[in-house]
Amino acid sequence: MQNETARIEAFSDGIFTIAATLLVLNLQAPTLNSGKLSSSLLSQWPHYFAFAVSFVFIGIMWMNHHRLFSLIRKSENTLVILNLLLLLGVTFVPFPTAVLANYLGKPEQRTAAALFNGTFFAIAILFNLLWRYSATHQLHDLDRNEAAAHISAQYAVGPALYLICFVLTWVSVAASLVMNILLAFYFAIPPYHASRLTHGRRRLPNE
Repeated sequence: MQNETARIEAFSDGIFTIAATLLVLNLQAPTLNSGKLSSSLLSQWPHYFAFAVSFVFIGIMWMNHHRLFSLIRKSENTLVILNLLLLLGVTFVPFPTAVLANYLGKPEQRTAAALFNGTFFAIAILFNLLWRYSATHQLHDLDRNEAAAHISAQYAVGPALYLICFVLTWVSVAASLVMNILLAFYFAIPPYHASRLTHGRRRLPNE
């Protein structure tokens, strides 16, 4: 049963690896005629920031994908399609990262931040679609319903919070990016602890 998803996981791991690797292409070595080396390096701080943040984000998305497929045991066509859509979002991440790096601190930074935050809003929806489908169609390990319930509780708040983050772009670019980073670390928390943090002592489904 476990081998049904093995090829999905292997392919997905490769995509996550490539997406994370492509981020480094946004870092360019200063040329000889670009002035003092130290100044040229420091002037690229938006690129370093965008690279570090997006690398961490992709790593956290990989962690979450791994958590899902530690529970998902069955594969079918719709699940494969939803997983491919999620991977499409993951492979798109280097593009808004490059745009954000180029425009951060400049007049058009709001548009760049909106693209960046909007990308992760879309990815949050795709993560939910993948998980909700597998849970609804009982493709996960039914002996681990409590763990599945904690994932459902953690993911339930994702799209709404990322939408707030996206809207916040028009209020404060810096605040929207800080919120995006905080959300990433929230989803890095194991689902059991995250659902307790979100729902307190309220009983979750299947508990």
